[in-house]
Amino acid sequence: MTPSWLARHSRRLGILVLAAALTGCLQWLHAYQTYLQMSDFDRHFNVQASDEFTLHFKEPRLYSSDFVALAKLYPSEDLPLKDGRRWRYWFRKVGQDKQVLKPEIKFYSQLVFNAEKKLTDWSFSGLFLEIAPPQFLEVSLRSIAGAEIDKEKQSLRANTDHIGKITAPLPSKAAVLAKLGPPLKIEDEPEQEVYSYLFLLDTPRIEKGYEDNAVSEVKLTFAKNTQALIIMAGKFAGLKVSIDYRKFLQAAQ
Repeated sequence: MTPSWLARHSRRLGILVLAAALTGCLQWLHAYQTYLQMSDFDRHFNVQASDEFTLHFKEPRLYSSDFVALAKLYPSEDLPLKDGRRWRYWFRKVGQDKQVLKPEIKFYSQLVFNAEKKLTDWSFSGLFLEIAPPQFLEVSLRSIAGAEIDKEKQSLRANTDHIGKITAPLPSKAAVLAKLGPPLKIEDEPEQEVYSYLFLLDTPRIEKGYEDNAVSEVKLTFAKNTQALIIMAGKFAGLKVSIDYRKFLQAAQ
């Protein structure tokens, strides 16, 4: 597998944390196989949402080693299960000095691997759902099948043209602030406000040179006329993700 092969396919590898900076040929292959599954979402995946949001992989292709190769970060918790392992990444709200703020505000991303070390379940905690509500998170995942990847910028632009629109309320600024607390800074623009937060990954090990991957900057854009959250942009374990929730809403809304 050569660099030219990677160059031809880099724009097609479209699953959130799998699209950025995968270094080995096997990691690219596993990411590409998962990307292909996204085109038939209901056949290969199942979604469950309650207190947390879980994406279940029916035919898993990704290994635990793929995630370490991606972010150069290790989980906060690595717990054995009866038939596999559970990794949990804890992100805690911090100030400009990277010190954890009190009272503590945190969220997690959780990965469950089977006995073959393949990813079977990927979950997000309730706090994360305050800025990425389940309906919007699911439709965002479904849109990955047509996503455009900018590998240089490590960013993903979802294609919403081929998916059905949803009817769901946008999160209100009041509700979000009640859970996340005051932001680190506010950018005042003519028609919107951008609230910035910093979260730090609690990890026992970071590969040298990748320390910045442990810092997650989250920017939330609120419309001034409706006081609703319209855009969530964040950097999570080295991958930049931006979701414009308005693109998923039915035109009537």
